[in-house]
Amino acid sequence: MKFFILIFFCFVNKCLCDSPEPWQLGFQDSATPIMEGIINLHHDLMFFICVISIFVTWMLIRTLWLFENSQNQISSNVTHGILIEIIWTTTPALILIIIAIPSFSLLYAMDEIVSPTITIKALGHQWYWSYEYSDYIDENYESINFDSYMIPEEDLLKGQLRLLEVDNRMVVPIQTHIRIIVSAADVLHSWAIPSLGIKCDAIPGRLNQASLFIKREGLYYGQCSEICGINHGFMPIVIEATNLKNYINWLASKFNN
Repeated sequence: MKFFILIFFCFVNKCLCDSPEPWQLGFQDSATPIMEGIINLHHDLMFFICVISIFVTWMLIRTLWLFENSQNQISSNVTHGILIEIIWTTTPALILIIIAIPSFSLLYAMDEIVSPTITIKALGHQWYWSYEYSDYIDENYESINFDSYMIPEEDLLKGQLRLLEVDNRMVVPIQTHIRIIVSAADVLHSWAIPSLGIKCDAIPGRLNQASLFIKREGLYYGQCSEICGINHGFMPIVIEATNLKNYINWLASKFNN
């Protein structure tokens, strides 16, 4: 019985991979509709790439075999062919059109902000992130804001991820439209979480925005994706997606502090 329970948990952990794994080549598991669209588009493109690669490889091998010097003592005088030129011009054009239609649809969906319920500001610093929940104000007219630093390796608890854990996570509710406003206080940064399909540049003096709609609970890990200085690799991002009840309790605890 214990063996089957262990197998079950291993399967669950594998299915819900929201952090990088050693020697990982594929995507992390999606938690937003945007990331699902990115993965599906990647798989569709890989189909075309594989078919084209196999066809081109076959053509090259076939050409080398049939037109080898010993088998063609007399070279051909053919310089061009109208039919083949039409085919190799129209076929790539049609393939590009087929690829472009879902690509443009996904690009427009990534830029769309759907009536956000919550707005959160993410500000990049050298080398940490700070967050502000400007929708919630206490009796002193102050909003919830906090800094998020990476936990040093010597302070990690058992099971925590090296170089990815932070002392203050960004907590958000699931099944909710969220707007993220991203900027920076000093140099260029980039706020990126692979499982959520989001990567937004943090530029000093400029506000960029992105949207989130997280479908399931979990911990989602990301990192600054812009080379911002000597400690660029030590400013991770952790988003804790939870249900609405736990989110309200978290908000209450922040106000009580």
